Amino acid sequence: MQRIQSFTVNHLKLKQGLYVSRKDKCNGVTATTFDLRFTAPNVMPVMNSAAIHTIEHLGATFLRNSAVKNKVVYFGPMGCKTGFYLVMFGSLKPQNVYGVIVDMLEFIIGYNGDIPGATMIECGNYSEQNLEEAKIYCKDYLRVLTTEKNFIYEN
Repeated sequence: MQRIQSFTVNHLKLKQGLYVSRKDKCNGVTATTFDLRFTAPNVMPVMNSAAIHTIEHLGATFLRNSAVKNKVVYFGPMGCKTGFYLVMFGSLKPQNVYGVIVDMLEFIIGYNGDIPGATMIECGNYSEQNLEEAKIYCKDYLRVLTTEKNFIYEN
């Protein structure tokens, strides 16, 4: 079996930040996968599952209602619980999505109310949500994106 591309990334070098994880092409259409690395792998603690779930619901809702909604293919958590993947149509760079990611984080930080899609009918694990912890993770990641140097990486 061939080793998949994501297992060839040296996770000891990854920091919090925004990465182009990969670009895939099919029938002339390019899809760019972004790595939104909320925590540094194998250095910082992994994210809480309930907070991840809340960010997934709120982030996907925001992105699919934003100016880039027609380019969004997928937004969801990494299995390692250190961040999220955002897959979009187009051959893109982190700078192309920076603004909408900042807007998404600010939306989540300011959000108060019921979590979209968090009902028994709409979600297979609807009760596992933690808005307050989600806000803490988003505030820290926003701080990284807006104050840290070299937060954008292209592998």
